Amino acid sequence: MQINRIKGVEGELRVPSDKSISHRAVIFGAIATGDTEVYNWLDSADTRATLRAIESLGVKVIKEKDKLILKGRSYNFTEPKDVLDAANSGTTARLMSGVLATQEFFSVVTGDDSLRNRPMLRVVEPLRNMGALLDGREKGNKLPICIRGNKLKGISYFNKKSSAQVKSSLLLAGLKAEGITEVIEPTLSRDHTERMLKLFGAEVITLSEERGHIVKLKGMQELEAREVFCPADISSAAFFVALTLMVEKGELLLRDVLINPTRDGFLKKVMEMGADIQLLNTREVSMEPVADIFVKSGAKLKAVEVKPEEIPSLIDEIPILAVLMATAEGTSIVRGAKELRVKESDRIRAVVQNLRNMGIDVEEFDDGFAVKGGKELKGTEIRTYSDHRIAMAFTVAGLVAHGETTLDDVRCVQISYPNFYVDLTAVSL
Repeated sequence: MQINRIKGVEGELRVPSDKSISHRAVIFGAIATGDTEVYNWLDSADTRATLRAIESLGVKVIKEKDKLILKGRSYNFTEPKDVLDAANSGTTARLMSGVLATQEFFSVVTGDDSLRNRPMLRVVEPLRNMGALLDGREKGNKLPICIRGNKLKGISYFNKKSSAQVKSSLLLAGLKAEGITEVIEPTLSRDHTERMLKLFGAEVITLSEERGHIVKLKGMQELEAREVFCPADISSAAFFVALTLMVEKGELLLRDVLINPTRDGFLKKVMEMGADIQLLNTREVSMEPVADIFVKSGAKLKAVEVKPEEIPSLIDEIPILAVLMATAEGTSIVRGAKELRVKESDRIRAVVQNLRNMGIDVEEFDDGFAVKGGKELKGTEIRTYSDHRIAMAFTVAGLVAHGETTLDDVRCVQISYPNFYVDLTAVSL
């Protein structure tokens, strides 16, 4: 795809619903008792992988114009007849492993080339400690993973990488385990699973102590079906926030955006850079904080530092934040983001190489990078590495760069934002 510089952006938009919440909504609908109705569900390649997985376990799903209805089975699933394909979705593979660990039948989870190279021991080992039988390539670290569920026992687990996927997998297994399942993490990761557990009627204890952030869940609790309203995804909104801040003339209203405090690191960081952003109509929807975001161009942005403890709240937004850093005055630094090396691509390397190709001075670290800002971006050839967040971040970069920018593969945006280019066209001047 060829991208050329635009004059500005104007209008209002509701970006697609949050991917993390959409995944969890259908999983919780499957494990609850009764009919769960999910409104504004994100229909994307990743979330469809989760929906296919639960349907393969015997869950009936009714698709209506504005909602999904899930006939909950209260963890009483049927053995799948085929391998469960998580495609490119790490959330599907890891969270469903927690669900499948509770089932005394055989199942196999696999994924595409990218996902089959992402680490799985982070969920396999603690699930083994709870009593499930799991094995796979590289002693269970790589997909395909085979799972023979069992009667589980709750454990206390230190989630050293503060991974929300690991925490969620263990809590989903812990719901059907004997005793207490406890997850401790040094930095609080996104808490959508804890919020949704409470929404569906579970008793969950969350607290902060000297040893870290702790979630405790008593096993053998029954969940009751609920209505779930999925808010707009802050990760998708971030591309439009950044674009508005970088164009010469920009004024945009983004409606119904998730502002969960474990996910709002991008907004906090761009405000620290000096961005003109207002949060309007703040409210709570299905136990998640939501607001309309009004953003204007014209502010002179300054360099910022992203510290390791801030990474969990903005990890998905780092590629687009890096593009924004390239236009800010001074040198911006990101540290503690080594997890980006094992995402859909090596996002640190992808960001560094593409920014350098656009004429920006970037220093690469093992766990991040430093961006010397203040230069004009130059149109060039961009490698997306078939990574949706790299493709969208550098599409935005191309829209403010001088000269033509060519992206080698943009089909990957289907993973999280199928209508990304349609929405860009709608608000571009």
